[in-house]
Amino acid sequence: MSTPTQINEEYDIVIAGGGVAGCVVAGRLAAADPDLRILILEAGPPTYNDPAHVQPARYPSHLAPGSRTVRVHTSRPSAALGGRSAAVPCGQCLGGGGSVNFMMYTRASASDYDDWETVHENPGWGSKDLIPLLRMTETYQVPGGGPTHGTDGPLKVSLGGISHDFQEPFVQVARTLDPARAGKPYYIDTNDLLTINVYTRWPRWINEETGTRSDVPHNLIYPLKETRPNLHYVTGIHVKHVTFDDENRATGVAFTFNPLFHPDGPAETRTVRGTKLVVISAGSFGSPGILERSGIGAKGVLEGVGVKQRVDLPGVGENYQDHNMLFIPYLAADEAQTFDAIFHNDEGAIDAAITEFSKTGMDPLSHNAVEAGIKWRPDPSELAKLGPEFQEVWDSYFVNSPDKPVLWIGIFSVLVGDATLVPRRKYFTMGVYTEYPVARGHVHITHGEDVSASLDFVPGYLESMADVKVLTWGYKFSREIARRMPHFRGEPAALHPAFDPGSKAAAVQHAEGPVAFDTPRIEYSDEDDRALEAYARATVSTTWHALGTCAMKPRERGGVVDSRLNVYGVQGLKVADLSIGPGNVSANTYSTALVIGEKAAVIIAEELGIKWRYGN
Repeated sequence: MSTPTQINEEYDIVIAGGGVAGCVVAGRLAAADPDLRILILEAGPPTYNDPAHVQPARYPSHLAPGSRTVRVHTSRPSAALGGRSAAVPCGQCLGGGGSVNFMMYTRASASDYDDWETVHENPGWGSKDLIPLLRMTETYQVPGGGPTHGTDGPLKVSLGGISHDFQEPFVQVARTLDPARAGKPYYIDTNDLLTINVYTRWPRWINEETGTRSDVPHNLIYPLKETRPNLHYVTGIHVKHVTFDDENRATGVAFTFNPLFHPDGPAETRTVRGTKLVVISAGSFGSPGILERSGIGAKGVLEGVGVKQRVDLPGVGENYQDHNMLFIPYLAADEAQTFDAIFHNDEGAIDAAITEFSKTGMDPLSHNAVEAGIKWRPDPSELAKLGPEFQEVWDSYFVNSPDKPVLWIGIFSVLVGDATLVPRRKYFTMGVYTEYPVARGHVHITHGEDVSASLDFVPGYLESMADVKVLTWGYKFSREIARRMPHFRGEPAALHPAFDPGSKAAAVQHAEGPVAFDTPRIEYSDEDDRALEAYARATVSTTWHALGTCAMKPRERGGVVDSRLNVYGVQGLKVADLSIGPGNVSANTYSTALVIGEKAAVIIAEELGIKWRYGN
């Protein structure tokens, strides 16, 4: 890690935030022009060769109490969540979310990016423009990759080092239970930006050759340490605000040292100049905060925290979006292969895994426990069961975009849930998340100077009954798959809805083994549905897929940046991270963060006159 004294007075480009997109921008530009002086300022710690970041199965450690690699944002209490607050952990380390996430490889639908170009009026951001950049990012190690996948990019995509015995059974059970979606090969690529409604094994951002996580710093930043001395990254830094000259041109940033990582560092605010460009890349929570502390945002928000308004831009911090997730655990057979011991940081299990790797070359730590899944879109009979609340959404948003799924449904070979409520044993978890939730939220600062102050955060989760109906259907359907799995041994009642003990929906919780495939599906009464809705409101959680709070769209429609990523009303200032996403994507957002970084690098290189071959 660079020390505080190694921050020069000025650079050509200053990047505020060292997450996925910021590191892509820095790495690509530094590789293209060795003379370009680039500085990344990151609030969290470095990640170089740290097992918690490099070894895939250790990722739950980042969500443990006391973790210093994520920052947790807590929302206002919400009536839609039964009066509770939502908590959203965000990556706070070099590499951001891509260095702490689940490593689940999922790409958006082509129409998502096409919407960015047409609906939200951003030329150059359609799927035809972004697919070459998606290919540029990756080396696709999964057999059968099609023309949308890359073959020589820095980040590797594979089926992981090992697979547990939930992967094939899930696909086989689901295909038997749902024959209408079974008429395709056992494995088919559902991340070609088009294919949906296929049960399949799920790829991961894991290098199959080394068994390590594929993140940006280890592939685009750290390898340049010797060859690109003009690329500096400094960790443990809080960016307070952007500095400007009298003509409203960004000149640099003001920053302080994060006392969590620099307890003896200077307390005063310092500045660093960016002579060519300042790029904000602090994520959907951090980027709007930097803009607001710089005087860019809604007048009411800025006046409330004592910040003088520089630019009236009311879209800053608005349009918050996330996927809404239910993690639904089930008891697993004693003989099942699960990751429970490793994921709950059992040192004995971790030591045994390391020993096994040294003896056999098979690494149990090179896995993320995401086994298989489907991007699900309803047929007419299923659509009817989602009710009139969702029908309106279907008619206005989905019907003319046949590549858009409604839900992701999948299986994890581990307990994902509150382990304090259930005994230690083996579990598996069904996961369902809404691909395009209706509700929107916001993120705003509550203090004009204190970067560490809590935010005014409203997530919007389940404020629309359409979102509730989709999730509760997902619970019912995934439950039918779960109870037919060979290793199913019942349900932990504490982590399921509080059904009336006499109802048919409650009887399953007492099962001790799987049911036959031809067993009738569970019937839910109106009272059961109310219990299920209450369960969804009490347990729905983030998918760590926040975007939209500095949306790329016309200013008059609430936009914050234009299609060249320029912040409206000022010069020399861009935003490049997931916050610029104007509409949601049907995927885990890592691949979208990567392509935003790639596109930003192309844009900046063009503007600086840097020439290099881009795309494959």
